[in-house]
Amino acid sequence: MREDMLTIGAFSKACRLSPKALRLYDELALLKPRRVDPDTGYRYYAVDQLERARLVAWLRRLGMPLVRIRQVCALPAADAARAIRAYWAQVEAETAVRRDLAAFLVDQLVAAPRKDTTMLELRYAAHSDRGRTRPANQDTAYAGTRLLAVADGYGPAGVPASSAAVEALRFLDTAELPAGDVLNLLEEAVQGATEAVRDATGDAEEDAGTTLTALLWTGSRLALVHIGDSRAYLLRDGALFRITDDHTVVQSLIDEGRLTPEEATTHPQRSLLLKCLSPTTPPDLRLRDAEPGDRYLLCSDGLSTVVPDARIRALLTTTPSPDTAVHALIDAANEAGGPDNVSCVVADVVEAAA
Repeated sequence: MREDMLTIGAFSKACRLSPKALRLYDELALLKPRRVDPDTGYRYYAVDQLERARLVAWLRRLGMPLVRIRQVCALPAADAARAIRAYWAQVEAETAVRRDLAAFLVDQLVAAPRKDTTMLELRYAAHSDRGRTRPANQDTAYAGTRLLAVADGYGPAGVPASSAAVEALRFLDTAELPAGDVLNLLEEAVQGATEAVRDATGDAEEDAGTTLTALLWTGSRLALVHIGDSRAYLLRDGALFRITDDHTVVQSLIDEGRLTPEEATTHPQRSLLLKCLSPTTPPDLRLRDAEPGDRYLLCSDGLSTVVPDARIRALLTTTPSPDTAVHALIDAANEAGGPDNVSCVVADVVEAAA
């Protein structure tokens, strides 16, 4: 063996990358060994590969996705420096958004109960679009004085599934709401929606279903029910907050720290659901206080997978009415290729007219 060659163990110690990581980077063609023994398969690295290996290690410590690391390593030094600077600026911007969300959550947890008696109401709009590539629209969107809802059906009976789920909740728009726990009422309504979906899908039940994200207005609060990968957002004081968690394989990998949000955008299973509306899977339920000036967005993943949150925030901030906001968001999804059905509901919390 030549003196300028290192075994994988020696190379690992020198560059601070584990042998397991080196084997992964070999498979990804990010850092291939200079020589592989044809009989044993043992990897050997050249001393002049240490600089690239250390760069890879540093970039991983920054949290940079492997796809982006490969691009950076292929650049000349000056261009690589600019790419790293741009990546870190993006990280700082995303961190600032999370910092705002953390501050918002702290404020929500310690805020004093509302003492004013200002009457509030919703102004709302809903629209659903087939998109640019799908042959049919399996989404359903609804907005009323009390109920806002988006359902995204899938499978051969996706259309009746999403429609049945939303239709089963529509009585909440006119029903007298109890003075007690509105979450119990919403949970019971969702159980009815689950049965309606089962009846609507029939024999296709195992291969068809729907997500469901809905808000029920009580006059000062919003009760949220959510299951699947449709989303609910809140725009408050110019900051955008996602108030639902995606029930997907990819989101679970992000939560476990095994995948970064950037890597998730190209993951082959990014649309695979862990939860949908079913008798055995309870939805997320929570109650939210409302403030005058709040703007809520419910949307199917046909919007969130192709339009970044920064763009969603900009459109929600600059469009004055819910109707123009809904259509601007759907136009943005279609301009980005419209690979899926896209549905949006936008509702503003405003002071009621005297």
